[in-house]
Amino acid sequence: MIRFTAQSVSLDAAAGDAPRTISGIAVPYGVDANVSTGQTVRVAAGALPVDGPAPRLLAEHDTAQVVGMVTAREDTPDGMLFTAEIARTRAGDDLVELLKMGAYDSVSIGIEPTDVEQDGRTTVVKAANWKELSVVYEPAFKAAKITEIAASAEDEDETPDTPTQPSEEDIEVNENQPEVVEAAPAVVPTTPIYATAKREARLPSATEWIAAALQGGDAWVRMNDMVRAAAPDVVTTDTPGILPTPIVGPVYNNFVGRRPVIDAIGAKAMPGGGKVFIRPEVTTHTSMAVQSAENAALQSGTFVVSSNQVTKGTYGGYLTLSEQDLDWTDPAVLSLVLDDMSRIYANTTDNVAADALLAGQTQTQALTDPTDPAEWVSDIYAAASTILTNSNGGYATHLFLAPNMWAALGQLVDSTGRPLFPQVGPMNAYGSVSPVAGSGNAFGLTVVVDRNFAADTVIVGDPSGFEIFEQQKGAISVEVPSTLSRTIAWRGYFATLMIDPTKFVSIT
Repeated sequence: MIRFTAQSVSLDAAAGDAPRTISGIAVPYGVDANVSTGQTVRVAAGALPVDGPAPRLLAEHDTAQVVGMVTAREDTPDGMLFTAEIARTRAGDDLVELLKMGAYDSVSIGIEPTDVEQDGRTTVVKAANWKELSVVYEPAFKAAKITEIAASAEDEDETPDTPTQPSEEDIEVNENQPEVVEAAPAVVPTTPIYATAKREARLPSATEWIAAALQGGDAWVRMNDMVRAAAPDVVTTDTPGILPTPIVGPVYNNFVGRRPVIDAIGAKAMPGGGKVFIRPEVTTHTSMAVQSAENAALQSGTFVVSSNQVTKGTYGGYLTLSEQDLDWTDPAVLSLVLDDMSRIYANTTDNVAADALLAGQTQTQALTDPTDPAEWVSDIYAAASTILTNSNGGYATHLFLAPNMWAALGQLVDSTGRPLFPQVGPMNAYGSVSPVAGSGNAFGLTVVVDRNFAADTVIVGDPSGFEIFEQQKGAISVEVPSTLSRTIAWRGYFATLMIDPTKFVSIT
């Protein structure tokens, strides 16, 4: 139920038994009002009905104090006008006296919304059932005052011969009797809102609160309205000091420290001593031939082992963290730093390996049209043949690709538009590659895709011809007392060797 306090009302003084009436504006249209629940409500023009069940006239929205009925309603562009008749009862007589002396000068409506919408934080009532009109002492709308009061002067000294005060039983029946209000089929009534004027209310004392709780009914409702009206509005801008700023973990790190080339070839253990070390290689092989005759000399030959000198490289990085940053951060900054260092180290060393592999190979095969499946087949087999011939019997096993050439490979289709490398396994397929992983199989070769390769890189090879050596040393830290900080480093020793370039062919 929305209850608005409206315009001033006047008591129309009439002689004898003439009706005692008050007239005024029940509610102005298009005006915002702060009501007892703390809501801001606005009644739109034409929202209230001028026909149907007549609203009861109450005192202070108390359903136990029915003092009359609304007898006339007039809808205007500015608001709903009304005329209400005051019953000749004891409560009606008391109300007339209060109106005449100015103790009451305002009215308030009680409506049941059937169509509302929100305008920001304001609830706009577009249609409602008008349930009651109350005489109140403080309006929600300043423009809502009683404009006319009509009552007989003889009423001051007269007491009606026949009491017209309704019995408790009659009031019980009238209060509980349901009213039938026609509503459009599509209208869904909203939850009632109690909207008497939002007064400069005080919080009740403990005694008042307990008394209202024991009394119950409308007294308890009014007590709750008083508490709500007295309570100040508190929003988040009023309490910045206690609003937490939560951190949703874990910390996101988009840098992926994969090492496709190193994982495909494998890293050998690096000797602990020395700045350089020797990797021996057979460069001249023994000779074999058929014996020309009995007792004739066999084929003479030689055997040469060369030394390949490998120089260790040190790769790493460091930073300095304040003691405060180490102590106060949550999640702890130290673990985040170490995780990031390990990722960057992995990518840095893989980039060194990818560059060394591309630079170390010396054999090439031309690829003029990367979109031509037939040329891919021809060039792959030509490269494999070169490796088999020049490397003294080695077979190609891997296909190293830059991302753009991996994309070109995955898009190859046959003459009917079918993928050459589908993810399913049809008969006679050349292999299977997938966009969700930088691996797979193409032409029987293991596919290795590495973002650290230069664009257009395609290498067919046998990984045994390229060697990688590594000693990972991980993290190290040193306290710096003079600055209350800690210097943290991540490092490792890393080296590569193209020991047999005949086992690789670059298709360009």
